[in-house]
Amino acid sequence: MSADPIRGHSYDGIEEFDNRLPNWWLWTFYLACIFSVGYWLFHHTVGTGDQPIEAYAIEQKVASERMAAQAANNPITEEMLLKLSKEPSFVAEGKKLFEDASKCALCHGPAANGTTAMKTPAIGPNLTDDHWIYGSKPMDVYTTILKGRVMPDPQRKSMGGMQSWEMFGADFVLKTTAFVLSVKNTNVPGGKAPETYAVKEP
Repeated sequence: MSADPIRGHSYDGIEEFDNRLPNWWLWTFYLACIFSVGYWLFHHTVGTGDQPIEAYAIEQKVASERMAAQAANNPITEEMLLKLSKEPSFVAEGKKLFEDASKCALCHGPAANGTTAMKTPAIGPNLTDDHWIYGSKPMDVYTTILKGRVMPDPQRKSMGGMQSWEMFGADFVLKTTAFVLSVKNTNVPGGKAPETYAVKEP
């Protein structure tokens, strides 16, 4: 018979050895307990540390600001705009600006699909399909947001126009451009049908 100690209870005739846990396991457990106390004090009691989500948001904001500064010091090109549209932090900042009910979302809807929050057609066109009025190339979108557009043909009075957003600064224009380019051709469900004068583009 084994000389190992028994825990002193049985279940269905089965008994359990009372083996001691190895030191390496005990120390990892003790250190984890000590760390958890320090973590709790640092993040939840004293409040000097950022929560992981908050730290991530700060990192993304810093990255977005760095990219905006780099963009401001370089000529605006198709390649640069496409690159910005593929940067998650930059696009996320643009999405926040776009969803402002007093700005882009007012005419294009919060989902950029030409539908209001009440699921009714918005004033502006759907920006998530493949039909465009003023062009879908990166520089076309950038110029439309920066300078605005006037009705190109007096006969098409229903065509409306697009106001300039240059007054909000280069950062606003670059970030909203990046967001619009990121949602192009995503065909968000419930989107507004293309205008009859819009042109289908790749």
